[in-house]
Amino acid sequence: MARRTVSLLKEYEKLLKAYGPQAWWPAKRRFRPKEWEVCAGAILTQNTNWRNVEQALDNLIKNRVVTPEATLKTSAKKLELLVRPSGFYMQKAARLKALAEFILAYGSFDNFRKAERHELLKVKGIGPETCDSILLYACNRPYFVVDAYTKRFVRSLGLKPAQDYESLRSYFEMRLPKDVALYKEFHALIVERGKSVSISQKPSRHPHSSIKNKKPQLKV
Repeated sequence: MARRTVSLLKEYEKLLKAYGPQAWWPAKRRFRPKEWEVCAGAILTQNTNWRNVEQALDNLIKNRVVTPEATLKTSAKKLELLVRPSGFYMQKAARLKALAEFILAYGSFDNFRKAERHELLKVKGIGPETCDSILLYACNRPYFVVDAYTKRFVRSLGLKPAQDYESLRSYFEMRLPKDVALYKEFHALIVERGKSVSISQKPSRHPHSSIKNKKPQLKV
């Protein structure tokens, strides 16, 4: 039997027509640099819904913990209290500090943008999905983000690539132009489609999502 051929660009165009531009990642608070909100959000959204993340981000704003430097200076106990609404607060507070330290080691966020992916993956608590979310949405680097919605989307097209993270990431990147804006919009549209087509008990670990998780796996 011949393998089915699907144009991912055509599928992207269908989603864009159906759901409209998603404009992810919303960085609308007073974090400095604004990309730090994306970085913090990528950690806080692990295994929870975005509404809880927003509460944690608002707590950080109210307490002026809005920079990597302030994150490092804030005591562990206070940071845990501030991010508590996002769940797994002790781990996430520690991960925020680890990421802040990693970024500051580059001297500036602009320098951090050039960080190697394999180095970012060494930071405690930064798995492939979190890593690529930071690289794509905060650093404007062309890494396609893979999540549960992406896997469902691929299956819905009748495709059967390997389902591990790196294989699926490569599958998309090899079949799409190396375009940051396209990667951002396509990933966001896939999530929006997943939420609309199948309201399940699984989470979206992304902005504007409120689906809850059954089986948390903290490093993503």
